[in-house]
Amino acid sequence: MHEPLLDSTFLERLERLTLHWNKSFSGLVGGHNPSRFGGSGQEFLDHRLFHHGDDLRAVNWRAYMRLEKLFLKMFQVEPRVPVRLMLDTSASMTAGHTPGQLSKFDFARKLAAALCYIGLVRLDTITLQPFSTKLLDPFLCGGGRHRFQPAEEFLRLLEPKGRTKYLDAVRQFIGEYSQRGLLIVISDFLDDGDCLHPLQYLADFGHELYLIQVWGDEDRVPAGDGEMELVDAETGDVLKLGLSNDTRSEYTNAFDAYAGEIRRLALRNGGRYAGLPSSASLEESIFGALVRTQGVA
Repeated sequence: MHEPLLDSTFLERLERLTLHWNKSFSGLVGGHNPSRFGGSGQEFLDHRLFHHGDDLRAVNWRAYMRLEKLFLKMFQVEPRVPVRLMLDTSASMTAGHTPGQLSKFDFARKLAAALCYIGLVRLDTITLQPFSTKLLDPFLCGGGRHRFQPAEEFLRLLEPKGRTKYLDAVRQFIGEYSQRGLLIVISDFLDDGDCLHPLQYLADFGHELYLIQVWGDEDRVPAGDGEMELVDAETGDVLKLGLSNDTRSEYTNAFDAYAGEIRRLALRNGGRYAGLPSSASLEESIFGALVRTQGVA
């Protein structure tokens, strides 16, 4: 029996959150603003727990009489803003973490599962799109929280391997996903080539970017002193480095400057950015950093 990526108590806390985007996509409605009332063209899909501020007119009072709990009725309205989540599954996602802590990849999978669940509860349709040198087989999920288990299993079975090639993956993405929408990218954004220009192509094409950069502690602040050999997790290339307090500080400053470039790219295109260390708790990351960026609220 595999341990779930997220436990039931944490999932219940996620139900009060909503995925947000800034852009207005012509002819589409947001999945987080479904109608709660009867009418033509609306299809009942699911219930969710009632939270403070919800509309009492949407409560299923029959269920309340039986269970003494408040549930909201959720209806689907078409067409909807497509939500895609690109998850980096390259080999570099296994590097840089301190032993005993989650790897970037395990942290990113849990984060992807949480965002997927938030969307499903609000009846968003989400495409989980893993990538490394190219796009891998995607998984489409929608229709309510009861569709979450297959999505979680899909994420749990992914394995990190291969090199990162943003340009090739982005070209393929633009070719396969013609409809504009919200695009969440979870990655360490480490590529021997350039990832900034490919990300700009996605914004130029009309997608709203939510860039979530995940790093291990040693990605940002290398440990140790003296002569060291750093091995690239994707290529196997070896870099010899003399590490001291000064060089460590220079390295960290360069890392932060690169993270700043990614953040500016997202913001100047009307998107959002969050930087998350994999050593942080998932709860702190979602209810802290992601809420502060207003990617979820």
